[in-house]
Amino acid sequence: MIAGIIVTETLCWAAFERRSLGKFKPTRLCWVFYSAKIAWHSLLQASVRNILNHYNINSGVLDFDDSGKKRSKRTTRITGAHKVKDKATGGYFNGQQLVFMVLVTDVVTIPVGFRFFEPDPVLSAWRKKDKQLRLKGVAKQDRPKRPKLDHQRYPTMQSLALEMLREFVEAFPDLKVKGVLADALYGTGEFMDKASALTTKGQIVSQLRSNQKVASRNSETTVKEYFARQKGVETRLIIRGGQTKKVTMLSARLYVKAHNRRRFVIALKYEDEEEYRYLVASDMSWHHADIARFYSLRWLVEVFIQDWKAHGGWNKLSKQRGVEGSKRGVILSLLCEHLLLLHPEQSVRLKNNQPGMPVGCLTEHLKAEALVDTVRDVVASDNPKKALEELTQALIDVLPVRDSSRHMAGRDLGRQEPTESLKAHARKFELLDAA
Repeated sequence: MIAGIIVTETLCWAAFERRSLGKFKPTRLCWVFYSAKIAWHSLLQASVRNILNHYNINSGVLDFDDSGKKRSKRTTRITGAHKVKDKATGGYFNGQQLVFMVLVTDVVTIPVGFRFFEPDPVLSAWRKKDKQLRLKGVAKQDRPKRPKLDHQRYPTMQSLALEMLREFVEAFPDLKVKGVLADALYGTGEFMDKASALTTKGQIVSQLRSNQKVASRNSETTVKEYFARQKGVETRLIIRGGQTKKVTMLSARLYVKAHNRRRFVIALKYEDEEEYRYLVASDMSWHHADIARFYSLRWLVEVFIQDWKAHGGWNKLSKQRGVEGSKRGVILSLLCEHLLLLHPEQSVRLKNNQPGMPVGCLTEHLKAEALVDTVRDVVASDNPKKALEELTQALIDVLPVRDSSRHMAGRDLGRQEPTESLKAHARKFELLDAA
């Protein structure tokens, strides 16, 4: 299955059958996927452990981010489909939403966990109704109160991230988690405190909204107004151990009202940006430049998600039904990522501190290797001519023959010419119009 995903870049049994020249049947693959007794979750953990041992990794940073998968407007058999905000367009689509956890080390970046997110339908309905009433000018006291949340059945993204973090720390106690990086969605006091405790006081870095309240010397204001009082310091920042960029920075150890404690807050702006972004860190003993450089690693989880969507198979033709169908499909696609990290050429590069090959490039190499192996088997056979004929016939048998709707051969397109009995009527109307 993993080889099929890499070659076809889809999670589609019919595509696997075609590429294997009929060797693997969709019914058998489907049975293995749904009915075989496989410890799927343990399989993912075992794969992560194998990579950690292969590259001798003993420390790293955990990145969190979420992403959506578009589905059709009406889905009944795909689990967890709901209204998702489209970050690219600002609109909405019906689809599934996942929270990913990625381990960033000084050698390799590894996807190590995921969870499906599903909002509480009662809360979603209340928000929709509340928005309608607010637009009509209904006072708050006259609008329905916010319903009690069912976090047990519908955990928040922050809760899902903490659950993955707890599970990872328990599964890999010998690996030191230096810190956790996440965007502003996870920048709550509860998330940062719990993540810090789980990582044994690791550095937790997220972002604050510009209107969040901070206090210094008994003076309370928004974080944006606080840093607007002074001019930023221009400096150069090393981004992800590579290129250097010109940035403007300010920093202060401020009391964050929503967190009910003091945090290290950094205002950061790149050369081509107008507005500051506000980083917030839990460990105030770090230097502000080190925190900003540390947070630049968060971009790597976004790169992983882009690669996974393009080449991981699950984002294309992954109509696997039910809860298990969705989860196992994602696990298979993540195992593909792990397999590519163990590719001999990739392994040699990374172990010798050389730049690794991107997923797309590795995938093309594997496709080329598969083609060469097929040709080699034909040439090395006792009867190459017969082997070539068998290969040709296998290709003919497995390739589908479909009817095109573009070409009109064999269809009745109707009469496309004037009707004799109506020509006189047409002439009469022409004379009337001319008069």
